[in-house]
Amino acid sequence: MSDKPNLIVDLTFNFSLKIIAFTEKLEEKRKFNMANQLFKSGTSVGANVREAQGAESKNDFKHKCKVAYKEAEETEYWLKLCKHADNYPF
Repeated sequence: MSDKPNLIVDLTFNFSLKIIAFTEKLEEKRKFNMANQLFKSGTSVGANVREAQGAESKNDFKHKCKVAYKEAEETEYWLKLCKHADNYPF
């Protein structure tokens, strides 16, 4: 991986940091199941984007980006649940 800035890698890394902070708040409120689901999907977005940077082909790159997209969709779902469920911080 090069030292040049990569906007999508940087954005998804920072998103993962925010997910970590939010899931820690969920754990403080003893919302362990939600925290676990959200942590896994939310940090997976950046991990898959980062993995795509070393793809072996264009098709491999596309596949890894599609996986990151699916994880982002799942993360959005968990965050929406947190927003609308009673007794969840958002």
